[in-house]
Amino acid sequence: MPSSPRSSVLALAAWIVLCFLAAATGAAWPPGEWYASLAKPAWNPPAWVFGPVWTTLYAAMAVAVWRVGRPGWSGRRRALTCFLVQLALNAAWTPVFFGLHAPGPALVVIVALFVAIAATIASFARHDRIAALLLAPYLAWVGFATVLNAELWRLNR
Repeated sequence: MPSSPRSSVLALAAWIVLCFLAAATGAAWPPGEWYASLAKPAWNPPAWVFGPVWTTLYAAMAVAVWRVGRPGWSGRRRALTCFLVQLALNAAWTPVFFGLHAPGPALVVIVALFVAIAATIASFARHDRIAALLLAPYLAWVGFATVLNAELWRLNR
C-alpha cells in the first residue's frame, strides 16, 4: 500500500528527529576541559569541523532510513533493525568517551559502530542503492573517527 505524501513527510520528520536525538548526546556530554587537555595527533581536526560534518551525516542518515523504511519491502524489518542498532551505538559513544573519559572502552563502542554501519549499508543496498550510498560518507567518517579514537587512547594512556 503506497503511503500518502503527508504520511511520507511525517515519516521523514520522525526519522530526522530520531537521528538528531542520537546527536543530542553531544550536548549532554560536551568535550570540555578533559578533552582539551588530551594529547592529540597533528592530524586531529579543528573543533569547528565536527558540528557541520555530523549535522550533514545525521541528515543523510535520516533520508537513507526514510527511503528504506517505506512500506512494500519484505527485508525492511532487518534493515531497520540494523539501522537502529548502529544509531544506538552512535548515541552510546559520546557518553562513554566524553562522559566517562574512557577512550579505551569508547574504542570498543566505535569499532562495533563501524561494523554495524557496514551491516546497515549492506542491508540497505538490497533494497535501495541510494539509501546505501547516503551512508557511505558516514562509514568513512566513523572509520576516521575510529583511528582518531585509537590514537587518542594510545597517546593518553
